Amino acid sequence: MGFVIFTAAAIAEIAGCFAFWAWWRLDKSVFFILPGLVCLAVFAWLLTLAESDAAGRAYAAYGGIYIVTSLIWLWLIEGVKPDRWDITGAILAVTGATIILYGQRV
Repeated sequence: MGFVIFTAAAIAEIAGCFAFWAWWRLDKSVFFILPGLVCLAVFAWLLTLAESDAAGRAYAAYGGIYIVTSLIWLWLIEGVKPDRWDITGAILAVTGATIILYGQRV
């Protein structure tokens, strides 16, 4: 369930940040900010649903999922295909996120 929540949170965060990017860097309407703010609020709420005993651990595990989701966004929304270094980094990040999320706690 953690990966589902983290993926949804990543999509919300990226969409929210992209709304600001579109306004500031792509000269879109200032009204792009409003849905961006809603997306960022949804992102923050979704992270609170992550099953973790500590917020920092949830955020650390989320980071790996965020990286992969960002690269998918890069490809599907921005039309830039990730290269081998992007993919290698994403594999390492997801491996780390998995260890953080599912590692045996003592």
